[in-house]
Formats: sequence, structure tokens, C-alpha cells
Amino acid sequence: MAERQQRILPTVADTEAFGRELAAGLGAGDLVVLDGPLGAGKTALTRGIAEGLGVQGRVSSPTFIIARQHRAGQREGTASVPLVHVDAYRLGGDLDELDALDLDTDLHQAVVVVEWGKGVVEHLAERHLYVLLSREPNSEVRTAIWEWVG
Repeated sequence: MAERQQRILPTVADTEAFGRELAAGLGAGDLVVLDGPLGAGKTALTRGIAEGLGVQGRVSSPTFIIARQHRAGQREGTASVPLVHVDAYRLGGDLDELDALDLDTDLHQAVVVVEWGKGVVEHLAERHLYVLLSREPNSEVRTAIWEWVG
């Protein structure tokens, strides 16, 4: 397993670019758990991951619908893969509601990115990419700390 890494992300565009970089190492069956406060860049990072995966459709926060599925599109150099984007914030740790989403089925066929997923979804995969995002007060500068866990 790789060790914990850190990167400063001065702009939202840098956060999205970092997501594209992460996507290069992701494939069907990978789970990405995003953690951090409101405004830390979880959805911006997911947009970058989606772009890197080449998925179809606009990526926005799935806060009110809890999960969005994005069909596979064109991906340069490797097999295309769909993206399932989940916002676990409203689940409040309710594992019954999480199980009703059937994410374990989707996990084998897609990259699953879960915002607010720490402590809620790790059991869905043997290993997952954990990304902690933070944002400096009154600034667009973000910090990402990430590692593969499991």
C-alpha cells in the first residue's frame, strides 16, 4: 500500500486537476471516500475524477437525491468505467438507507465516490482511497491528504 500523501490545491481548478490525476489510477470496483467540511472541495474533486474517467453528464452534488449514476464515456488509454457519486451526509450513519442504495452491486462495475462517507461505507470494499480535504479560512486554498486504506 502507498503511504499517506499531501498536496496543496490553490484553486478549484487545481482541485479538479487533482481529481483527474486520481482517476488515472482508478477502475471498476474502486471506492473513494471523501471527507472534509462544507466547502472543502469534495464535489470539485469528484468533478475532476469524473472528467478523468470520461463519464457522461454534468457532475453536481447529489445531496438531495443521495446518489447519482454517470454512464461510462470515452476514457483515454484504458477501459471506460461508470461513476456512482454518493452524498452520505443525509444518511446520518443510517446503514439501512445506505444498503437500500445497493452500492455493493454498483461497486464491482463502477468507481464509487462517496462524499461524507468516512465511518459509513468502508465496509463496501476490501480497500478504499481515503481523501481528506480542508480549506483555509477566507481562501480558495485547499489541502488534500490521501491514502489507500485496507
